[in-house]
Amino acid sequence: MSFEVQEIEVKYRVFDGPALEAALAGRGIVLSAPVRQDDQAFAPEGWAYGQSKLGVPFARLRTQDGRHLFTVKTPVANEQACLEQETVVEDREQMHRALLTMGFRPTVRIVKERRTARLAELGGVSVCVDEVAHVGLFVEFESVIAAESGETAQRELDQLARSLGVELERTSDTYDSLVRAALIPS
Repeated sequence: MSFEVQEIEVKYRVFDGPALEAALAGRGIVLSAPVRQDDQAFAPEGWAYGQSKLGVPFARLRTQDGRHLFTVKTPVANEQACLEQETVVEDREQMHRALLTMGFRPTVRIVKERRTARLAELGGVSVCVDEVAHVGLFVEFESVIAAESGETAQRELDQLARSLGVELERTSDTYDSLVRAALIPS
């Protein structure tokens, strides 16, 4: 039996990486070694930046450690509360071509170094510290929940982030929007 899940996240620009790492370590949160993620974002033909993302499916092809993941995210409450489907694909180039055939178009490439930790005591909340090419250092707190109120979960994740006592600037933008804005200033 399958059911829909939402990936819920809150994202923050980090101004002091060592302070963040010290605050996480102070909570017993140990980050993994960095991994490189190479993501190609896709949007449906006809959709353009500046339009609402709510209810619109967006695709991503990610390569990490020689493994390719295909993901579709559909924002429901906001851009960081999405229904998500994800699977491993064998051939990234063939999946890229399939997406073009299905009416998606590539938007931006997002390359980042990611370090992660999972907080079992908080229901499996993930912490991702990302050094994103062109836009800088960010931290995300993510949770996967049954399709319910993503905004409630986001409030709880925001409280967790703010409890660290580190200067963070919350953003509602996704990495593709941030990278695009950095590369194509308006």
